Amino acid sequence: MAAKHSKTPRQQTGGKTVATGKAKTIASTKTTTVASPTSTAATTSATGASEVAKKARRTSHRSIREATPVTMDDVTSLASKTTKRADKSLLVICGGLSHERDVSISSGHRVQGFLEEAGWTVHVHDMDGSLLPYLTDESTRPDLVWPLLHGANGEDGSIRDVLEMAGLPYIGSRAKASRTAWSKPIAKNVVRMAGLHTPHSVTLPESMFRELGVEPVIDMLLGSLGLPLFIKPTMGGSAMGCTMVTEQSQLTQALINCFAYGDVALIEQAVTGAEVSVSILEFDGHPLVLPPLEIWTPSGTYDFEARSTPGPTEFYVPARLDAKTTQAVSDAALTAHRALGLRDISRTDFIVDAQGQPQFLESNVAPGMTDTSLLPQSAQAAGYNLPELYTALVQSVLNQKRTD
Repeated sequence: MAAKHSKTPRQQTGGKTVATGKAKTIASTKTTTVASPTSTAATTSATGASEVAKKARRTSHRSIREATPVTMDDVTSLASKTTKRADKSLLVICGGLSHERDVSISSGHRVQGFLEEAGWTVHVHDMDGSLLPYLTDESTRPDLVWPLLHGANGEDGSIRDVLEMAGLPYIGSRAKASRTAWSKPIAKNVVRMAGLHTPHSVTLPESMFRELGVEPVIDMLLGSLGLPLFIKPTMGGSAMGCTMVTEQSQLTQALINCFAYGDVALIEQAVTGAEVSVSILEFDGHPLVLPPLEIWTPSGTYDFEARSTPGPTEFYVPARLDAKTTQAVSDAALTAHRALGLRDISRTDFIVDAQGQPQFLESNVAPGMTDTSLLPQSAQAAGYNLPELYTALVQSVLNQKRTD
């Protein structure tokens, strides 16, 4: 499928992003993710999840529809504020030791480049032993932090707890909300209570298979959920450890792949349909819902191989959905964003089934920001200039004079 290419600064060609409707066409290239040593994710307490779930029950589609949306003029206005950008010190934290280190570093330097292009003073720091002294020393202490760590420590709320203890304002969801979204089973329960649909699933630790026996548990899974199934770690990103299972003989290996990246498996009934991602940015508390982006792969699954192999994956912006379904998936993303208590930036992934119903998969509090990542593709296809868009987000957070 041919696509016309319109390059933006520092953008490379090589993949396919297909514009539909009035959205602009952008060019992209796939980035290979190299696995790094794993780190342990924090767990979400049952009490905290219960509190979020109660809040989710009070979230309604009516309140979502009444929210004042952000326009392109609002973004331009925020980005044109008279803050002396060179006098503000912004810090991007990226890297770390998760499996997604390489993607995180790419995201961090990409954001740094766009913000510097807009006139900000931006530093980048790895997640290492010299970070805390850097954050607390008056000579290097930043005015604002943008944590772009992917995977554990970055998305499980840990780094946000550290920033809050240091009294530093940062872009993104608070620690508690991040922990809730990081745990896929808990996030699914929260959004279900908010009225969203999500595939039926069970959550089983590796120890369950050891203690009860692999074959009896697999037999029970097949009797309860049937086939096909989608197996993935309860915590993690970049589709690492994820497998589509269409035959019983594939289950054991799929579980082995999953447990290589985490101790607990989320086993879902696989839903057939269009895979769609919706990114949200907030400016002074008002949402900007970017156009839904549809992901197409030859295999039908946007797994790690599809994400790391250049060429075959195609992205459609906006997604090839009718107007009613497009509105439904946009509303569902905003419902998830609010029910989970997210802030500033998120990306929520769905399968839109044959009935046009968005099926929630997960929400991401630190979406990728590389040149091939989904959020930047949606933003550019909608006509946004990335230096201006990121500047507006920074300005919005600075305006709020946060202490967290």
